[in-house]
Amino acid sequence: MSVIYFLITISIVVAIFFLYAFIRAVRSGQFDDDYTPSVRMLFEDELKKETNKNQINITKEKQL
Repeated sequence: MSVIYFLITISIVVAIFFLYAFIRAVRSGQFDDDYTPSVRMLFEDELKKETNKNQINITKEKQL
């Protein structure tokens, strides 16, 4: 029975460590995406064209 208490304690310590590491990484900006916004403006027209084509296809399917 004491082994279960030991394993639960160890798992809680490991979980707290990973939570701390995650919060520290988020606050330091590790997950900030600096690349996508600068590239998005280059492909914006293509995305709009694809969206319009999809909407037209959906409209045609609904009419049938």
